[in-house]
Amino acid sequence: MAVLRLSPPFLLLLIALTTLLLTPVFSLDCKSEKFTNKKVYSNCTNLPALNSTLHYTFSSKNSTLSVAFIAPPASPDGWVAWGINPIGTGMAGSQAFIAFKDSKGSMVVKTYNISSYASIVEGKILFDVVDSSAEFSNGVMTIFATVKLPETLMGEINHLWQVGSSVKNGVPMKHAFLPDNLKAMAKLQLDVKASNVTTGGSNSTASGSNTTATGSSAANSPTKAPSNNSASSNGGIYGIVIFVACLFALF
Repeated sequence: MAVLRLSPPFLLLLIALTTLLLTPVFSLDCKSEKFTNKKVYSNCTNLPALNSTLHYTFSSKNSTLSVAFIAPPASPDGWVAWGINPIGTGMAGSQAFIAFKDSKGSMVVKTYNISSYASIVEGKILFDVVDSSAEFSNGVMTIFATVKLPETLMGEINHLWQVGSSVKNGVPMKHAFLPDNLKAMAKLQLDVKASNVTTGGSNSTASGSNTTATGSSAANSPTKAPSNNSASSNGGIYGIVIFVACLFALF
């Protein structure tokens, strides 16, 4: 009876293919994010940059916008930010919420009226903040916030988001200027019907996010059920590298 003998390069090729097929690549998806306290937002969107998502509900009755912004920080001790720019599309002029860990390791969220690119100083923003809180779990940070919007912003807003790698003395340090960081902005349609699901910085439905929170409504903040929807897995990339290396070895 003949015995099939495989050369070492061929064995490596088979192993690489198996790894490639069996290793999933995870990313945040707003449709699968759930809150353990069953909090639900009318819309959600998978934002087009920085592996982030946004859940939101706009009430024209009382002019309030409630959001849950979810993103992995650039490092575990980094920060995430979400904001609205009422006068433009870039960072300058934005009214932002930035979440990070304080000196005791607890999550905090603070407001920033960003007047220029030169510095970021904590302060009151142009909108009335009804409540805000922040959480960290499974490698991602979540900002919860509700703001009261002026009439001029009740149809469409310019929103932006960002992540950074470090915080020093309670001050978020500059973020990277990679392509993904530079395109982290979009228009958000507020007057949309629930159940529209898109992936380009506009709208959709779902809910999403877990950990200790602080802010004006931290006690009521939802927590995120553990899931596999965290930052992208490197396993698939390693499989591709091994696969290519094996092809070179064979030929």
